[in-house]
Amino acid sequence: MNNSQAKKYSNTKLAFSISETILSFVLLFLFTFLGLSIRLEMYIRTILSNNYAVFIIYVLVLAISSAILFSPFNYYTDFYLEHKYNLSNQSFLKWIWEGSKAAMIGAAFGIPLLMLFYYILQKFGIIWWLPFGIILFIFSVVLAQIVPVLILPLFYKVTLLENESLKEKIMHLCKNAGLKVGSVFKFDMSKNTKKANAAFTGLGRTKRILLGDTLLDNYSEDEIETVIAHELGHYKKKHIIKNIIIGTLSSFLTFYLIAHLHRISLSWFGFTAITQISSLPLLGLWTAIIGLIETPLSNSISRKFEYEADNYAVTSTQKTEAFIKTLEKLTDQNLGDREPHPLVEWFFYSHPSIKNRIAYIKSASTPINY
Repeated sequence: MNNSQAKKYSNTKLAFSISETILSFVLLFLFTFLGLSIRLEMYIRTILSNNYAVFIIYVLVLAISSAILFSPFNYYTDFYLEHKYNLSNQSFLKWIWEGSKAAMIGAAFGIPLLMLFYYILQKFGIIWWLPFGIILFIFSVVLAQIVPVLILPLFYKVTLLENESLKEKIMHLCKNAGLKVGSVFKFDMSKNTKKANAAFTGLGRTKRILLGDTLLDNYSEDEIETVIAHELGHYKKKHIIKNIIIGTLSSFLTFYLIAHLHRISLSWFGFTAITQISSLPLLGLWTAIIGLIETPLSNSISRKFEYEADNYAVTSTQKTEAFIKTLEKLTDQNLGDREPHPLVEWFFYSHPSIKNRIAYIKSASTPINY
Protein backbone atom coordinates (compact mmCIF):
# COMPACT_ATOMS: atom_id res chain seq x y z
CA MET A 1 0.00 0.00 0.00
CA ASN A 2 1.18 3.50 -0.75
CA ASN A 3 1.66 6.21 1.83
CA SER A 4 -1.59 7.98 0.91
CA GLN A 5 -3.50 4.87 2.03
CA ALA A 6 -1.35 4.61 5.14
CA LYS A 7 -1.96 8.28 5.93
CA LYS A 8 -5.71 7.86 5.44
CA TYR A 9 -5.71 4.80 7.71
CA SER A 10 -3.65 6.53 10.42
CA ASN A 11 -5.62 9.78 10.25
CA THR A 12 -8.94 7.95 10.42
CA LYS A 13 -7.88 6.03 13.53
CA LEU A 14 -6.51 9.22 15.07
CA ALA A 15 -9.69 11.17 14.31
CA PHE A 16 -11.85 8.47 15.89
CA SER A 17 -9.58 8.27 18.91
CA ILE A 18 -9.73 12.04 19.46
CA SER A 19 -13.50 12.07 18.91
CA GLU A 20 -14.02 9.23 21.37
CA THR A 21 -11.84 10.95 23.97
CA ILE A 22 -13.67 14.27 23.63
CA LEU A 23 -17.10 12.63 23.65
CA SER A 24 -16.18 10.55 26.69
CA PHE A 25 -15.00 13.65 28.57
CA VAL A 26 -18.10 15.69 27.65
CA LEU A 27 -20.52 12.91 28.62
CA LEU A 28 -18.74 12.28 31.92
CA PHE A 29 -18.80 16.00 32.66
CA LEU A 30 -22.53 16.26 31.88
CA PHE A 31 -23.25 13.08 33.86
CA THR A 32 -21.62 14.71 36.88
CA PHE A 33 -22.69 18.33 36.35
CA LEU A 34 -26.38 17.52 35.75
CA GLY A 35 -26.62 15.51 38.95
CA LEU A 36 -27.10 12.16 37.21
CA SER A 37 -24.18 10.68 39.12
CA ILE A 38 -25.82 11.55 42.45
CA ARG A 39 -29.14 10.12 41.26
CA LEU A 40 -27.49 6.86 40.24
CA GLU A 41 -25.83 6.47 43.63
CA MET A 42 -29.08 7.27 45.44
CA TYR A 43 -30.99 4.74 43.35
CA ILE A 44 -28.44 1.98 44.04
CA ARG A 45 -28.66 2.78 47.75
CA THR A 46 -32.41 2.06 47.66
CA ILE A 47 -31.43 -1.52 46.82
CA LEU A 48 -28.11 -1.97 48.63
CA SER A 49 -26.79 -0.57 51.90
CA ASN A 50 -23.18 -1.78 51.95
CA ASN A 51 -20.85 0.95 50.70
CA TYR A 52 -18.57 -1.46 48.85
CA ALA A 53 -21.49 -3.14 47.11
CA VAL A 54 -22.85 0.26 46.09
CA PHE A 55 -19.41 1.25 44.82
CA ILE A 56 -18.95 -1.86 42.68
CA ILE A 57 -22.47 -1.69 41.19
CA TYR A 58 -21.97 2.01 40.48
CA VAL A 59 -18.68 1.31 38.69
CA LEU A 60 -20.15 -1.64 36.75
CA VAL A 61 -23.10 0.46 35.57
CA LEU A 62 -20.74 3.14 34.26
CA ALA A 63 -18.38 0.58 32.69
CA ILE A 64 -21.15 -1.37 30.94
CA SER A 65 -22.88 1.82 29.78
CA SER A 66 -19.60 3.12 28.39
CA ALA A 67 -18.88 -0.17 26.62
CA ILE A 68 -22.31 -0.16 24.97
CA LEU A 69 -22.15 3.52 24.05
CA PHE A 70 -18.71 3.31 22.47
CA SER A 71 -19.12 -0.10 20.86
CA PRO A 72 -19.73 1.48 17.41
CA PHE A 73 -16.39 3.32 17.74
CA ASN A 74 -14.60 0.13 18.75
CA TYR A 75 -16.23 -1.87 15.96
CA TYR A 76 -15.27 0.67 13.33
CA THR A 77 -11.65 1.20 14.41
CA ASP A 78 -10.74 -2.28 15.66
CA PHE A 79 -12.67 -4.49 13.24
CA TYR A 80 -14.09 -2.70 10.20
CA LEU A 81 -11.10 -0.47 9.51
CA GLU A 82 -8.60 -3.31 10.01
CA HIS A 83 -10.50 -5.42 7.45
CA LYS A 84 -10.96 -2.51 5.07
CA TYR A 85 -7.19 -2.12 4.84
CA ASN A 86 -6.57 -5.88 4.82
CA LEU A 87 -4.74 -5.90 8.14
CA SER A 88 -6.96 -8.27 10.14
CA ASN A 89 -7.30 -12.05 10.06
CA GLN A 90 -10.15 -12.12 12.60
CA SER A 91 -13.73 -13.13 11.94
CA PHE A 92 -16.38 -11.06 13.69
CA LEU A 93 -17.07 -13.81 16.25
CA LYS A 94 -13.34 -14.20 16.90
CA TRP A 95 -13.03 -10.45 17.43
CA ILE A 96 -15.92 -10.57 19.91
CA TRP A 97 -14.36 -13.52 21.73
CA GLU A 98 -10.92 -11.90 22.03
CA GLY A 99 -12.50 -8.69 23.29
CA SER A 100 -14.60 -10.63 25.80
CA LYS A 101 -11.54 -12.43 27.14
CA ALA A 102 -9.73 -9.12 27.55
CA ALA A 103 -12.74 -7.68 29.38
CA MET A 104 -13.01 -10.67 31.73
CA ILE A 105 -9.31 -10.59 32.58
CA GLY A 106 -9.50 -6.84 33.05
CA ALA A 107 -12.41 -7.29 35.43
CA ALA A 108 -10.60 -10.05 37.35
CA PHE A 109 -7.72 -7.68 38.08
CA GLY A 110 -9.61 -4.39 38.02
CA ILE A 111 -12.46 -5.09 40.47
CA PRO A 112 -10.21 -6.10 43.41
CA LEU A 113 -7.96 -3.13 42.64
CA LEU A 114 -10.95 -0.77 42.63
CA MET A 115 -12.19 -2.24 45.91
CA LEU A 116 -8.76 -1.65 47.39
CA PHE A 117 -8.79 1.92 46.09
CA TYR A 118 -12.14 2.63 47.75
CA TYR A 119 -10.92 1.12 51.02
CA ILE A 120 -7.80 3.31 50.92
CA LEU A 121 -9.91 6.37 50.08
CA GLN A 122 -12.05 5.79 53.15
CA LYS A 123 -9.13 4.87 55.39
CA PHE A 124 -6.59 7.55 54.45
CA GLY A 125 -8.74 10.40 53.17
CA ILE A 126 -6.97 13.16 51.25
CA ILE A 127 -3.60 11.33 51.28
CA TRP A 128 -5.08 8.28 49.52
CA TRP A 129 -2.75 8.96 46.59
CA LEU A 130 0.34 7.88 48.55
CA PRO A 131 -0.61 4.35 49.71
CA PHE A 132 -2.55 3.69 46.50
CA GLY A 133 0.45 4.79 44.40
CA ILE A 134 2.71 2.40 46.32
CA ILE A 135 0.28 -0.49 45.91
CA LEU A 136 -0.21 0.25 42.22
CA PHE A 137 3.56 0.21 41.71
CA ILE A 138 3.84 -3.21 43.40
CA PHE A 139 0.88 -4.45 41.36
CA SER A 140 2.56 -3.29 38.13
CA VAL A 141 5.76 -5.18 39.00
CA VAL A 142 3.85 -8.37 39.78
CA LEU A 143 1.76 -8.01 36.62
CA ALA A 144 4.90 -7.58 34.49
CA GLN A 145 6.18 -10.89 35.87
CA ILE A 146 3.02 -12.91 35.26
CA VAL A 147 1.89 -11.51 31.90
CA PRO A 148 4.26 -13.60 29.73
CA VAL A 149 3.58 -16.87 31.56
CA LEU A 150 -0.09 -16.57 32.56
CA ILE A 151 -1.85 -13.86 30.54
CA LEU A 152 -0.28 -13.99 27.08
CA PRO A 153 -0.93 -17.75 26.59
CA LEU A 154 -4.64 -17.03 27.04
CA PHE A 155 -4.55 -15.04 23.81
CA TYR A 156 -1.76 -16.65 21.79
CA LYS A 157 -0.03 -19.98 21.32
CA VAL A 158 3.48 -19.37 22.65
CA THR A 159 6.22 -21.85 21.75
CA LEU A 160 10.01 -21.97 21.81
CA LEU A 161 11.73 -20.59 18.72
CA GLU A 162 12.78 -23.52 16.54
CA ASN A 163 15.20 -21.61 14.30
CA GLU A 164 18.49 -22.41 16.07
CA SER A 165 20.55 -20.13 13.84
CA LEU A 166 18.40 -17.10 14.62
CA LYS A 167 18.18 -18.05 18.27
CA GLU A 168 21.98 -18.23 18.49
CA LYS A 169 22.31 -14.76 16.95
CA ILE A 170 19.77 -13.32 19.35
CA MET A 171 21.37 -14.90 22.41
CA HIS A 172 24.75 -13.60 21.24
CA LEU A 173 23.32 -10.08 21.02
CA CYS A 174 21.88 -10.46 24.52
CA LYS A 175 25.23 -11.64 25.88
CA ASN A 176 27.02 -8.67 24.34
CA ALA A 177 24.45 -6.34 25.89
CA GLY A 178 24.86 -7.98 29.28
CA LEU A 179 21.26 -9.16 29.39
CA LYS A 180 20.22 -12.59 30.64
CA VAL A 181 16.97 -13.90 29.16
CA GLY A 182 15.21 -17.18 29.79
CA SER A 183 14.72 -18.05 26.14
CA VAL A 184 13.38 -16.89 22.79
CA PHE A 185 9.75 -17.61 21.97
CA LYS A 186 7.42 -17.16 19.04
CA PHE A 187 3.69 -16.54 19.15
CA ASP A 188 0.94 -16.87 16.56
CA MET A 189 0.31 -13.17 15.99
CA SER A 190 -1.08 -14.03 12.55
CA LYS A 191 -4.26 -15.49 14.06
CA ASN A 192 -5.45 -11.91 14.62
CA THR A 193 -3.47 -9.60 12.35
CA LYS A 194 -1.11 -9.26 9.43
CA LYS A 195 0.96 -6.71 11.35
CA ALA A 196 4.38 -7.71 12.72
CA ASN A 197 6.02 -7.14 16.07
CA ALA A 198 8.59 -8.34 18.59
CA ALA A 199 8.98 -7.58 22.28
CA PHE A 200 10.91 -8.09 25.49
CA THR A 201 8.53 -9.10 28.27
CA GLY A 202 8.67 -10.19 31.86
CA LEU A 203 10.85 -9.46 34.85
CA GLY A 204 13.39 -11.65 36.63
CA ARG A 205 12.90 -15.33 35.83
CA THR A 206 10.03 -14.61 33.44
CA LYS A 207 12.15 -12.32 31.25
CA ARG A 208 11.93 -13.49 27.63
CA ILE A 209 12.00 -12.41 23.99
CA LEU A 210 8.84 -12.79 21.92
CA LEU A 211 8.75 -12.83 18.13
CA GLY A 212 5.51 -12.72 16.20
CA ASP A 213 5.18 -15.34 13.45
CA THR A 214 4.33 -12.51 11.06
CA LEU A 215 7.84 -11.17 11.72
CA LEU A 216 9.54 -14.56 11.39
CA ASP A 217 7.75 -15.35 8.13
CA ASN A 218 8.47 -12.07 6.34
CA TYR A 219 11.92 -10.94 7.48
CA SER A 220 15.44 -12.25 7.05
CA GLU A 221 17.60 -13.25 10.02
CA ASP A 222 19.69 -10.10 9.59
CA GLU A 223 16.55 -7.95 9.64
CA ILE A 224 15.18 -9.67 12.74
CA GLU A 225 18.58 -9.32 14.37
CA THR A 226 18.41 -5.54 13.98
CA VAL A 227 14.92 -5.48 15.50
CA ILE A 228 16.19 -7.34 18.58
CA ALA A 229 19.28 -5.11 18.71
CA HIS A 230 17.00 -2.08 18.83
CA GLU A 231 15.10 -3.57 21.78
CA LEU A 232 18.40 -4.39 23.49
CA GLY A 233 19.37 -0.77 23.00
CA HIS A 234 16.61 0.17 25.44
CA TYR A 235 18.18 -2.16 28.00
CA LYS A 236 21.74 -1.06 27.33
CA LYS A 237 20.87 2.64 27.59
CA LYS A 238 18.94 1.91 30.81
CA HIS A 239 15.67 3.12 29.30
CA ILE A 240 13.73 0.48 31.23
CA ILE A 241 15.06 1.74 34.57
CA LYS A 242 14.60 5.35 33.50
CA ASN A 243 11.01 4.65 32.41
CA ILE A 244 10.27 2.97 35.74
CA ILE A 245 11.64 5.97 37.62
CA ILE A 246 9.90 8.50 35.39
CA GLY A 247 6.67 6.51 35.41
CA THR A 248 6.68 6.10 39.17
CA LEU A 249 7.37 9.78 39.86
CA SER A 250 4.80 10.78 37.25
CA SER A 251 2.19 8.47 38.77
CA PHE A 252 2.69 9.81 42.28
CA LEU A 253 2.60 13.41 41.04
CA THR A 254 -0.53 12.71 38.99
CA PHE A 255 -2.29 11.00 41.89
CA TYR A 256 -1.31 13.89 44.20
CA LEU A 257 -2.71 16.49 41.80
CA ILE A 258 -5.87 14.50 41.15
CA ALA A 259 -6.49 14.03 44.87
CA HIS A 260 -6.25 17.75 45.58
CA LEU A 261 -8.15 18.87 42.49
CA HIS A 262 -10.87 16.36 43.33
CA ARG A 263 -11.22 17.80 46.83
CA ILE A 264 -11.19 21.41 45.61
CA SER A 265 -13.83 20.82 42.93
CA LEU A 266 -16.33 18.88 45.06
CA SER A 267 -18.49 21.91 45.84
CA TRP A 268 -18.62 22.93 42.17
CA PHE A 269 -20.78 19.88 41.46
CA GLY A 270 -22.73 19.70 44.71
CA PHE A 271 -20.68 17.03 46.47
CA THR A 272 -19.79 17.11 50.14
CA ALA A 273 -17.02 14.53 50.69
CA ILE A 274 -14.20 12.87 48.74
CA THR A 275 -15.58 9.46 49.77
CA GLN A 276 -18.94 10.21 48.14
CA ILE A 277 -19.19 7.56 45.44
CA SER A 278 -21.03 9.81 42.99
CA SER A 279 -18.11 12.29 43.12
CA LEU A 280 -15.60 9.78 41.77
CA PRO A 281 -16.17 10.67 38.08
CA LEU A 282 -14.35 13.91 38.94
CA LEU A 283 -11.21 11.78 39.27
CA GLY A 284 -11.67 10.71 35.66
CA LEU A 285 -12.20 14.28 34.46
CA TRP A 286 -9.08 15.56 36.20
CA THR A 287 -7.08 12.55 35.00
CA ALA A 288 -8.03 13.39 31.41
CA ILE A 289 -7.00 17.04 31.81
CA ILE A 290 -3.66 16.18 33.40
CA GLY A 291 -3.08 13.49 30.78
CA LEU A 292 -3.56 16.10 28.07
CA ILE A 293 -0.60 17.98 29.53
CA GLU A 294 1.57 14.94 30.23
CA THR A 295 1.11 13.18 26.88
CA PRO A 296 3.38 15.35 24.67
CA LEU A 297 6.06 15.41 27.37
CA SER A 298 6.11 11.64 27.87
CA ASN A 299 6.04 11.08 24.10
CA SER A 300 8.99 13.43 23.62
CA ILE A 301 11.01 11.41 26.13
CA SER A 302 9.94 8.18 24.46
CA ARG A 303 11.02 9.40 21.02
CA LYS A 304 14.43 10.37 22.42
CA PHE A 305 14.85 6.86 23.78
CA GLU A 306 13.85 5.39 20.42
CA TYR A 307 16.56 7.37 18.64
CA GLU A 308 19.14 6.11 21.15
CA ALA A 309 17.96 2.52 20.67
CA ASP A 310 18.18 2.95 16.89
CA ASN A 311 21.77 4.09 17.28
CA TYR A 312 22.58 1.04 19.36
CA ALA A 313 20.94 -1.27 16.81
CA VAL A 314 23.21 0.08 14.08
CA THR A 315 26.44 0.21 16.07
CA SER A 316 26.00 -3.22 17.67
CA THR A 317 25.14 -5.08 14.45
CA GLN A 318 26.92 -2.93 11.87
CA LYS A 319 23.95 -3.61 9.59
CA THR A 320 22.69 -0.14 8.82
CA GLU A 321 21.06 -0.98 5.50
CA ALA A 322 19.35 -4.05 6.92
CA PHE A 323 17.95 -1.99 9.79
CA ILE A 324 16.67 0.76 7.50
CA LYS A 325 15.08 -1.84 5.23
CA THR A 326 13.44 -3.47 8.27
CA LEU A 327 12.00 -0.18 9.48
CA GLU A 328 10.58 0.52 6.03
CA LYS A 329 9.08 -2.97 5.75
CA LEU A 330 7.56 -2.78 9.22
CA THR A 331 6.07 0.63 8.45
CA ASP A 332 4.51 -0.68 5.24
CA GLN A 333 3.31 -3.95 6.80
CA ASN A 334 1.76 -2.16 9.79
CA LEU A 335 0.45 0.61 7.55
CA GLY A 336 2.21 3.38 9.43
CA ASP A 337 2.23 6.98 8.23
CA ARG A 338 5.73 7.68 6.91
CA GLU A 339 5.42 11.43 7.30
CA PRO A 340 2.75 12.57 9.77
CA HIS A 341 2.16 16.26 10.39
CA PRO A 342 4.89 17.55 12.79
CA LEU A 343 2.27 18.63 15.33
CA VAL A 344 0.61 15.22 15.22
CA GLU A 345 3.95 13.49 15.65
CA TRP A 346 4.93 15.79 18.53
CA PHE A 347 1.72 15.24 20.48
CA PHE A 348 0.58 11.68 19.67
CA TYR A 349 3.61 9.67 18.55
CA SER A 350 5.66 7.72 21.11
CA HIS A 351 7.98 6.66 18.25
CA PRO A 352 9.52 8.99 15.67
CA SER A 353 8.10 8.75 12.18
CA ILE A 354 9.95 6.46 9.78
CA LYS A 355 11.12 9.49 7.81
CA ASN A 356 12.77 11.03 10.87
CA ARG A 357 14.20 7.73 12.08
CA ILE A 358 15.90 6.99 8.79
CA ALA A 359 17.20 10.56 8.55
CA TYR A 360 18.64 10.23 12.07
CA ILE A 361 20.30 6.88 11.32
CA LYS A 362 21.91 8.23 8.14
CA SER A 363 23.07 11.43 9.84
CA ALA A 364 24.59 9.68 12.86
CA SER A 365 28.10 9.83 11.41
CA THR A 366 29.79 9.39 14.80
CA PRO A 367 28.70 6.07 16.29
CA ILE A 368 28.34 5.77 20.05
CA ASN A 369 30.54 3.12 21.63
CA TYR A 370 28.97 0.79 24.13
